[in-house]
Amino acid sequence: MARAVVLSNGELCVSLDERGEVRDIYYPHVGLEDHVRGHYVHRLGVWVDGQMTWFGGGEWDIRVSSETDALASAIVAKHARLQLELTFKDIVYNEKPVFIRRVSVLNKSDRKREIKLYFAHQFEIYKSHGSDTAYFDPETSALIHYKGHRVFLIGARLDGEPFQDYTTGRANFQGKEGSHVDAEDGELSKNPIEHGPADSILGLYGSYAPGQSRTCYYWLAAAQSIQEAKDLNAYVVKKTPEHLVKTATNFWHAWVNAYQWDFDGLTAEHVALFKRSLLNMRAAVDKDGGILASVDSDMLQYGLDTYSYVWPRDAAYVAHALDQVGEMNTAQRFFSFSRDVLFEEGYFLHKYLPDKSLGSSWHPWIKDGIPQLPIQEDETALVIYALRKHYERSKDLDFLEEMYNPLVEKAANFMVRYRDPQTNLPLPSYDLWERKRGVSTFTTSAVYGALIAAAELSRVLGKDTHESRYRLAAEEVKEALLEHLWDEKEEMFINMLTPVGDSYERDTTIDISSIYGVFSFGILPITDPRLHKAWDTTVRALGRGITSGGLARFDNDDYYQIDHNSAGNPWAITTLWYAEYLTARAKNDHDLDRVRDIFSWVVRHAQPSGVLSEQLHPHTGVQVGATPLTWAHAAYVLAILAYLEKRRSLGI
Repeated sequence: MARAVVLSNGELCVSLDERGEVRDIYYPHVGLEDHVRGHYVHRLGVWVDGQMTWFGGGEWDIRVSSETDALASAIVAKHARLQLELTFKDIVYNEKPVFIRRVSVLNKSDRKREIKLYFAHQFEIYKSHGSDTAYFDPETSALIHYKGHRVFLIGARLDGEPFQDYTTGRANFQGKEGSHVDAEDGELSKNPIEHGPADSILGLYGSYAPGQSRTCYYWLAAAQSIQEAKDLNAYVVKKTPEHLVKTATNFWHAWVNAYQWDFDGLTAEHVALFKRSLLNMRAAVDKDGGILASVDSDMLQYGLDTYSYVWPRDAAYVAHALDQVGEMNTAQRFFSFSRDVLFEEGYFLHKYLPDKSLGSSWHPWIKDGIPQLPIQEDETALVIYALRKHYERSKDLDFLEEMYNPLVEKAANFMVRYRDPQTNLPLPSYDLWERKRGVSTFTTSAVYGALIAAAELSRVLGKDTHESRYRLAAEEVKEALLEHLWDEKEEMFINMLTPVGDSYERDTTIDISSIYGVFSFGILPITDPRLHKAWDTTVRALGRGITSGGLARFDNDDYYQIDHNSAGNPWAITTLWYAEYLTARAKNDHDLDRVRDIFSWVVRHAQPSGVLSEQLHPHTGVQVGATPLTWAHAAYVLAILAYLEKRRSLGI
């Protein structure tokens, strides 16, 4: 199931699925060590009138949304036959690694009933199966799961009273389904401890008068020792869960509204998704500065892998978006992360884990017996480009000084060196989409933008020699792009030059990143007819066969391909790139109508919780791929900001 809600404080990150059940628990880094791993689930169940129903069973009408202006869920679950309604608010406390669920249970029947609410837990601590321990701790009236330095304490109270019933057991082992089965008769066996593939379940029991609603609180505290977990539990009990929910909500409300924008010309739905996008981006930020592409553990790719990595590409776009809205502290921490993981030679490798170790990759160090550098040079370029934008917003000279030698200078020197001496184009690397290796128009454009950025940052610090070197290299790259990557006959920028022996083979696949790179990094001015013609050709080709709206990445994109008669699946990112271009071309408010239509298209294809996916079904518009995708939210925010700035510049 796709992730409908992601809640995080940079240390503890919890993902809920479309049924409101917990599917991922990351700790102590966002995106690293998923202790549930998606293939397990923390079940929710209700026992009433002698029968048990589980949220995952399909009998409940469950609407998962997000609270306005807060990184919190808003879930309503209704069961018409059983005359029950449950309302959830879930949040991760912003100051400490504690996940809290506030659940209001409404008895819609006209008679008094006993209602039992169950929370079941299946962990895979350290992402490894077995050797866990689960036990009931009488001192804290809590369940505790632990393995090594990972401890999860679970408490719950109904109207201030601790849960009355519990048991521990084994799940997914020797035919055992799990301890939740013990709840089918409305009673738990109170087995006090279990080890191995241990699981647990707790029950909150109460009597409900006709029409009565009662509120319970459930919390999970994550720690690296049992004593630390108990101290966190004592903190929750002392402060009260309701107080923590309230203060965390206030924090997020203040954060997302810290900077005021004039949203005139946008609908309430456009604005709501803008704020949700800010919150969803922030949820993907780790305490050590890494920005995760996605924390959707169901996203399997290349050998059962996920998107829970820091791609410098995705992260640079997110940092840039956060900078543009004024959230410069988060972006600054990402640039510090980037400095720490940059190779001594001045480039980034494919992707990283949030603890700054190297992530998995499918880019080889040797091909056809010839060694090669397994990089996407656009990733190195995008970070430097984003850092310049960061300085323009922050004017933090001390931070620029701190970043210049170990990040800016190293990366810029690499980009100057890593060029073909015959053409002045960058040497081959993997493209933006991580599929082809060669000299792509997008990467070449990004290198130009990054070298201009490095020159400008050098100018600020009075480094004249560096500035001249980077500016000269940038102009050489730009001239080479226009000479070698523009196809005069087809009036298009070609996708890539692929090395074949001592020469290059032309890859003329229509790819939206080609024209977007030329446009976004300022290779050509917005009035240049080459830009207009290439965009028109690209949009026609990449909308082919897509009835749900939107644009594919490139012609015949086979990644999650659904319909071979269409160009591919539409992406929010690529469609929003087109919106950026239309915004830049606009001469009046009428010209912005198509831009607003694209914003409405994105809103329609978001989940009710405001989550954007990587791509969509070309006909139904159903979400496909990693969900949420942080880069998609960044693209939406950047497109909205460009639109607002355009309206200001037009005097609207």
